Amino acid sequence: MEKNRNISMAVIKRLPKYYRYLEELMRNDIDRISSKELGEKIGFTASQIRQDLNCFGDFGQQGYGYNVKELYSQIGSILGLNRGYEAALVGAGNIGQAVSNYSRFENFGVKITTIFDANPKLIGMKIRNVEIMDIDDMAPILNEHKIDIGIICVPTKNAQSVADELIKGGVRAIWNFAPVDLVVPDYVKVENVHLSESLMTLIYLLNESDN
Repeated sequence: MEKNRNISMAVIKRLPKYYRYLEELMRNDIDRISSKELGEKIGFTASQIRQDLNCFGDFGQQGYGYNVKELYSQIGSILGLNRGYEAALVGAGNIGQAVSNYSRFENFGVKITTIFDANPKLIGMKIRNVEIMDIDDMAPILNEHKIDIGIICVPTKNAQSVADELIKGGVRAIWNFAPVDLVVPDYVKVENVHLSESLMTLIYLLNESDN
């Protein structure tokens, strides 16, 4: 499949939702579905779904709809879930432990192979059979392993320095849970998970509905 560099981020961010709903359809033994039916389930228009999928190729047949299993597989391939990536998590506090314990990472082709923390009480403990290592040993360990994704779950004041060390160690993508905007080279991809911003958005919507 030829890569299209002009696909909008809005389209890309909708793909995981398609993937999740298609997985649900497969669990319910549904073999095929029309764009109209899929749209009704997701909350998108049929036109929106067809436009999104047309960015990546020709999917479905007129009068037949989409083969659920095939479309699920194709979207997984577009997302790169079949490639396999190794991740290093930094910060094994409450958020870090919750992220590390997420059982579906490997379904998405991601495996946390190293965990780092500065707290002596945590060093040596294991999360899902991965030992927590001393953050001071991060640089040499990263140099020994090919780590693709860095997961940052440290306090704000430490996030940038951790990001710098991860990038020096060869990391090309960062999943950032610290409430700070990181400064990284252009080739490093960053996805921020700002819990406070998400909560404030929810509070705003709730406040608006009360007025």
